Amino acid sequence: MVIHPKIRGFICTNAHPVGCAAHVQQQIDYVKQQPALNDVPKRVLVIGSSTGYGLASRINAAFGAGAKTLGVCFEKEPTEKKTGTAGWYNTAAFHKAAAKEGLYAHTINGDAFSNEIKDQVIEKIKEDFGQVDLVIYSLASPKRKDPVTGDLYSSTLKPIGQAYTTKTYNTDKDEVSEITLEPANDDEIQQTIKVMGGEDWELWMAALHDAGVLADNAKTTAYTYIGKKLTWPIYGQATIGKAKEDLDRAAAEMRTRYAGINLEAYVSSLKALVTQASSAIPVMPLYISLIYGVMKEEGTHEGCIEQTYRLLKDALYSENPKLDEAGRLFMNDWETNEKTQAKVEALWHQVTQDNFHQLADYAGYHSDFLKLFGFGIEGVDYDADVDPVVTW
Repeated sequence: MVIHPKIRGFICTNAHPVGCAAHVQQQIDYVKQQPALNDVPKRVLVIGSSTGYGLASRINAAFGAGAKTLGVCFEKEPTEKKTGTAGWYNTAAFHKAAAKEGLYAHTINGDAFSNEIKDQVIEKIKEDFGQVDLVIYSLASPKRKDPVTGDLYSSTLKPIGQAYTTKTYNTDKDEVSEITLEPANDDEIQQTIKVMGGEDWELWMAALHDAGVLADNAKTTAYTYIGKKLTWPIYGQATIGKAKEDLDRAAAEMRTRYAGINLEAYVSSLKALVTQASSAIPVMPLYISLIYGVMKEEGTHEGCIEQTYRLLKDALYSENPKLDEAGRLFMNDWETNEKTQAKVEALWHQVTQDNFHQLADYAGYHSDFLKLFGFGIEGVDYDADVDPVVTW
């Protein structure tokens, strides 16, 4: 079939197998051009491995450190009439590239919140790894089913305490407008913590430890975004912020609980980027479009692959990693420093419907959005007839 993007709201409902493969290869090429990540261990588990930061982490571990990688994701398989998800095609491309270079790669596809998938992962580690030395937790989901009670929890993106009115950019209508977000109630706050907080990360680490597959001196990190003044009302002082606080709690508790094996557990605070998760959050399309322009001008802009390369090299496996005031690995300082934020805040107050495309790098934002689904990749013929059925 000929596959062109079908965009609905903040998502693309299809994906291009050739484009996704090309995008994965671009990231692999970047990593192979960098100095080797010699200090990164060779047995790595990535939970949420098929897109964005999780995929980039897996690529860095495999092609930068020569690591065996076991991935966990939840992606839809293609049929002859319908494309698979981008994550499906990304994973297929990763497997093919890894096999070409003799790198071990295995992926388990299913609900990472479930006990069933945790059990499958543990059995695979026992069979092929023995133990793992690094666990990267990069799950993003709007819902989570409790593996014990079966209760289904849903996250919400709302402020806490009072309504919040701010500017936003509607990508459907190409419109800068104001949006008012009503405050969350207590139940919505607690459900968001259940979905996006540290509970499932803790359950994963407990399952791995209890099964004896977590190596001594292992490390684990979960990814987060904190932001600054412009995004605090929707990130910090909001339902997501409470979930982020719970990640911090989980990291601290795991460091104590698994002190016997000297586990290092960190939350990693990363840069604002276009991902399938961030595209859904009010305010972020406008903020990211502005920050992209400023950081490109400053020469500090990075994508997922560059961020996670630096994370592994300069933070997780550095003797003196930079930490923020909460003890998180601080990877977004190039974005959140006062000078850069002052420029973005000035643009934020100036931006209107009329000057948006002059002040913001929406072209960069939209390009990165399309690339998430394998579109807009240079060298790919999007008018060619391609087979949507790709296997791992």
